[in-house]
Amino acid sequence: MATKSETPSRIADNKKAAFNYYFEERHEAGIVLHGWEVKALRSGKAQLTDGYVIIKDGELFLIGCQIQPLKTASTHVTPDSARIKKLLMKKDDIKRLIGKVEQKGFTLVPVNLHWKNGLVKCDIALAKGKGEHDKRDVIKDREGKREVERAMKSRNR
Repeated sequence: MATKSETPSRIADNKKAAFNYYFEERHEAGIVLHGWEVKALRSGKAQLTDGYVIIKDGELFLIGCQIQPLKTASTHVTPDSARIKKLLMKKDDIKRLIGKVEQKGFTLVPVNLHWKNGLVKCDIALAKGKGEHDKRDVIKDREGKREVERAMKSRNR
């Protein structure tokens, strides 16, 4: 019997995180979800833009990840779209991340949610905040690239 190799498909991305932070390291963590949350993720009802990861009692928790419940959610379940979700990683990796986060300026940020072998995984990044001038440089570079693209496009016509 042939095995089906699944490529990780994206559920939600945190584009704001790449603009606000420099990523030092990236890690993949499992996520503890309720049944209605998995159904909502299958239909793409997730938002990560305001999410962040905290460490409490040696465990990782995802806060600010919004999963909007479906209208067809069960009647005996009261869905909470802003529920705190536990992240699953190996204990050694968590201890190493705790040591890094305690350093000045580092934080843990969720980068994306994706499917991997039928399970929902969350990519988290050990990140350092960008200064205001760094963000301006990114915007200026992006605008410059757009100008060049427009000029090349009009030149080739």
